[in-house]
Amino acid sequence: MDAPIGVIDSGVGGLTVAKAIMKLLPNEIIYYIGDTARCPYGPRTEQEVRQFTWQMAKTLEKMNIKMLVVACNTATAVTLESLQKKMAIPVIGVINAGARAATKKTKRNEVVVLATKGTIKSAAYEKALYSLSTKVKVIPLACPTFVPLVESGEYEGQFSYDLVAEALKTLKDVSFDTVILGCTHYPIIQKQIEAAVGGGVHVVSSAEETACHVLEFLSYQNQLRTNDIAPQHVFFTSGSVPIFRAIAERWLGQQNLNIERITF
Repeated sequence: MDAPIGVIDSGVGGLTVAKAIMKLLPNEIIYYIGDTARCPYGPRTEQEVRQFTWQMAKTLEKMNIKMLVVACNTATAVTLESLQKKMAIPVIGVINAGARAATKKTKRNEVVVLATKGTIKSAAYEKALYSLSTKVKVIPLACPTFVPLVESGEYEGQFSYDLVAEALKTLKDVSFDTVILGCTHYPIIQKQIEAAVGGGVHVVSSAEETACHVLEFLSYQNQLRTNDIAPQHVFFTSGSVPIFRAIAERWLGQQNLNIERITF
């Protein structure tokens, strides 16, 4: 029960999922790894994504986590099935959660998926959405500039709005009522995305839905942490600690986070 929940991502994007888990399950301990040194995963080969994801998973497994959340959509698309088969602990991803959130919101069954090249190429969201609704029309769009924007920490100000608008200009003549943020980095620039797609469009992420899945699973397995001592979260980054700290503390609204450098 008192063991931590492991969360892995290609960089800082998975903090959106960690934040949702911390909000819904404030008593749980989070051990987070952001592989910022090798981010983004979207343009990488499946072999690289699989190798890097397994390195993070095994690192956290040695720290005796009770569950692993793959907070990277690209890693979920490529590696989730093998992780679930081979790891001795429960492993959940974010793609099915994002698809569920979208099907709850869409009224016209017209859903845009914004994601990395790797996730779009995998067609994982199409498969997840079609498994929930045969009526849904899926419009996939790769947004390769978004992850570097977020990882740089320079995602506030007019430049970010202009960059996002440019990336989404092809949607101007497309009919849709719902957008899936198919990369966990994207909620950090959700305001910019909402401005680009205009009013009347639902913009959904997988974070809250994933946190609900974590709660449901741990409750069912009777593994919720009951210790009254405040949880001590630990964050690991393979890249710059100062850059990671600046983004993490800003996004999570907390200071003096326990952040450590990690190598693989």
